[in-house]
Amino acid sequence: MTLLSFTALLRDSERVSAVGTLGPHGTSSEAAARHFIRLSGSDSAQPPIQLFGTYEEAGAALRDGQVTHLIVANAYSAVNQFYMDCELALANVFVMDTPLYGIAVQRNGTVPDSPTIATHPAPEPIIGQLLSSSHTTYKVIHSASTSAAAQAVTDGIADLALTTVPSAELHGLEFISDTRPILMVWSVFTRAEPTARAA
Repeated sequence: MTLLSFTALLRDSERVSAVGTLGPHGTSSEAAARHFIRLSGSDSAQPPIQLFGTYEEAGAALRDGQVTHLIVANAYSAVNQFYMDCELALANVFVMDTPLYGIAVQRNGTVPDSPTIATHPAPEPIIGQLLSSSHTTYKVIHSASTSAAAQAVTDGIADLALTTVPSAELHGLEFISDTRPILMVWSVFTRAEPTARAA
């Protein structure tokens, strides 16, 4: 979608005052929210981004009027609930590369032969693409976000994290694998008009 068509569509919907998405700091969703604000061509001071523990919490904030827009990754396994919610309306979609993903360890940390790897469920399939072939077995534990996966390594819950460059930097991790982006579709939701809700 071109910038022209994107901003034209936004002119017909609620202006961007505050954007809610999945946190904490360092998530791909936060990067997508910043990208959306740039695409929206907001001519005021940059709207704030509010980060939540889950997409569902961010959706509740949209319904309550705490934010005007909600950004959800279409790779999220439960994204359908936002499309079906009669209180929400799909305002736009956009395509964006995520920040670079890789497998990270605590600085100067050691990696066991069969490591435990923390990851958000959505990017889990790329673990096999990135993990060294010397690790023939590993255990995956799911985290609420890419940033939470990095935090799991810091907290000693996992040996490794599949996480992004911003999250790795935030939590003091270093990559032991190549890094790559993931080209994703992101959905933008606003509150539905009262007539649409009644329908």
